[in-house]
Amino acid sequence: MRKLLMFVFLFPFCGISSSAYEPAKDGDGWVTIFDGKSLDGWKINESKDSWKLAEGMLTAKGPRSHVFYVGDEKPFVNFEFKAEVMTRPGSNGGIFFHTKYQADGWPSVGHESQVNITQGDPQKTGGIYNVAKVLEAPAKDNEWWTQHILVIGRHVIVKINDKVVVDYTEPDKVEGTRKVDKGTFALQAHDPNSTVHYRNIRVKRLP
Repeated sequence: MRKLLMFVFLFPFCGISSSAYEPAKDGDGWVTIFDGKSLDGWKINESKDSWKLAEGMLTAKGPRSHVFYVGDEKPFVNFEFKAEVMTRPGSNGGIFFHTKYQADGWPSVGHESQVNITQGDPQKTGGIYNVAKVLEAPAKDNEWWTQHILVIGRHVIVKINDKVVVDYTEPDKVEGTRKVDKGTFALQAHDPNSTVHYRNIRVKRLP
């Protein structure tokens, strides 16, 4: 019995193929892609021990690692994304969008919506990293907030607890892969000194 329980606990962190995963539909177009019960539909790249699943939330704490949503083969283009997030003091993290799975390193495709209330990086929660900076934290450590990302075309809006902190339109002809395009989502474990909790992650495709 002990061996069986160990297998059940570890299995969700392996990730599964998108063809075997059916996300939960909430109605009104919203789909729950992480409900706190398993990591079905998600895939961790490096440093798998940086992620813990417990008490209905996914906790990032440890060496650099990213967990990518692979539960839908169709790329996300226009969408709304919502996640509840909580940081412990001095923590850094991030939510990537229009990205794609890579085996290691910082994601090189798409944009990162910053997660950081009191860590030393001056770019704070909600900002689009190195593109549309938020320099004053819009939330508090040790308290849950809702991070809401809306993308339509090249227009990106980020809300924290329903307050707009970023309203950004990407210029024409941006070069490279750090741009608004299409792809999936990823959550970040930044470093061993950072603890970030994620829960209730939902997405809604838009025309």
